[in-house]
Amino acid sequence: MALDLTTEKELIELIRDVARNEITPRFRRLHPDAVRTKAAFDDLVTEADLCSEQAIALGINRLLPDAVVIGEEAVAANPAVLDGLPGADLAVIIDPIDGTWNFANGLATHGVLIAVTERDETQFGLLYDPVLDDWILARRGGGTWYCNPGCEPVQLFVSAEKPLNAMVGFISTFSFAAAERAHVSNAILSFARAHTLRCACHEYRLLVRGNVDFYINASAKPWDHAAGALAVQEAGGCVGMMDGRDYAPTIRDGCVVAANSHQALEAIRQQFVSPDRRPVTEPNLREE
Repeated sequence: MALDLTTEKELIELIRDVARNEITPRFRRLHPDAVRTKAAFDDLVTEADLCSEQAIALGINRLLPDAVVIGEEAVAANPAVLDGLPGADLAVIIDPIDGTWNFANGLATHGVLIAVTERDETQFGLLYDPVLDDWILARRGGGTWYCNPGCEPVQLFVSAEKPLNAMVGFISTFSFAAAERAHVSNAILSFARAHTLRCACHEYRLLVRGNVDFYINASAKPWDHAAGALAVQEAGGCVGMMDGRDYAPTIRDGCVVAANSHQALEAIRQQFVSPDRRPVTEPNLREE
């Protein structure tokens, strides 16, 4: 069952309400005791992450009582939670604060990511900015749209195709394993420019608005990519894994590549093949 428009609107209002009550009041007001590390020194979780995920999960249980709920922080506490995603008739994947490092350090570049999947295929994605209270949503077969309260939605499309040396996008060298960083750093010199915002939500938002041409992430966590990947595809772009696989929200390993065209995706894959002809895929332990 794809979301009907009433449930879709209720889900969006749930996220806006949780942001107003759990995220925004804590932004730039976190006590040091409200921030701790997870897998690495810069892999953070805050009181706002935990409280907002709990509130979103409760709301989803009310709106979609048959859905399996997969939250980033729930998986961090119990990795077995992620086993409920493959094959689920209906699942909702939550990243309560994407860009936690930014949030914890007072940077406004953070967001909320929600994806609704049916039997391993993402049907709906939401990329919400709690600072500006606007969002991008994608519906399978229904396009990608920028939404601002009180305004008509605007359909979004990726940038025009261009050669590799004219492409601008996002990649973090330090998201790769230490042994691969030199090769990755050399490979990105072929682009016009490559940045990182440490926030998949805003990196995908810029890609689907046509502001950048690609996004590469060495960690395939579904809460980082399921919503954004659908948004890219519905905006006319292409998403796959660096090793040649098609992207799916159930994939747990490898490097995700999103680009403005299939040709760009293939060119990026060729650019990142390592000297021993292996695709670079190994992540380190960092989360955004």
